[in-house]
Amino acid sequence: MMSSAATSPQTSSAQQRPELRRADGGPIRMLVVDDEKTLSDLLAMALRYEGWEVKTANDGMSALRTAREFDPDAVILDVMLPDMTGLEVLSRLRDTQPQVPVLFLTAKDAVEDRVAGLTAGGDDYVTKPFSLEEVVARLRGLVRRTATVATAPESILRVGDLTLDEDSHEVSRGGDEITLTATEFELLRYLMRNPKRVLSKAQILDRVWNYDFGGQANVVELYVSYLRKKVDVGRAPMIHTMRGAGYVLKPAE
Repeated sequence: MMSSAATSPQTSSAQQRPELRRADGGPIRMLVVDDEKTLSDLLAMALRYEGWEVKTANDGMSALRTAREFDPDAVILDVMLPDMTGLEVLSRLRDTQPQVPVLFLTAKDAVEDRVAGLTAGGDDYVTKPFSLEEVVARLRGLVRRTATVATAPESILRVGDLTLDEDSHEVSRGGDEITLTATEFELLRYLMRNPKRVLSKAQILDRVWNYDFGGQANVVELYVSYLRKKVDVGRAPMIHTMRGAGYVLKPAE
């Protein structure tokens, strides 16, 4: 189910938003995975109204097959599917397309269910009922984190021995390659663009997630912990918690 207040595309807001395109100039590609055909068709209609190319799938196996053939820029993935869970689909998807952003759809609203999806590698989630406008807004935020948006001429960010290429999305520390999800990459990029500056959870939520995350500031703690495991483990720490203030990234001492 979705909110009755937004069961059709919003014409005026869609026309006012800047157009997003793939790096090759083609339309953004979206894969919608949900076993409720009425819901997947409605989502597809809203996304096509954005000018995006959309494919749908109603079970996990067809979703994985379509993802390989279609090469989507983002995936809307229902948690409950007839042949496997959305978490299983995500796990298999990450084997072949580790960078594609995934937005979970779920009827469950318990915090542990939300965290489970994010821990599994999902980039965001919405709970049913939801509005089409909210889904589109969150997808636009996820797509902006990919290489579909032009970057500044100088694409290399460096802090100490940590390097991030905004064009290729390659990250390394001390010459060792680091693989990040789309959300982890955006969080690290924000920290690296503001070295030695303390960033509050509210600032990080606003910049990385592009909307009010319903007061769930613990998602920031969750993703900072992910980054630490990939960037700091076995090395001198660069990501620091400033109690009561936020987080700061600075060269290792």
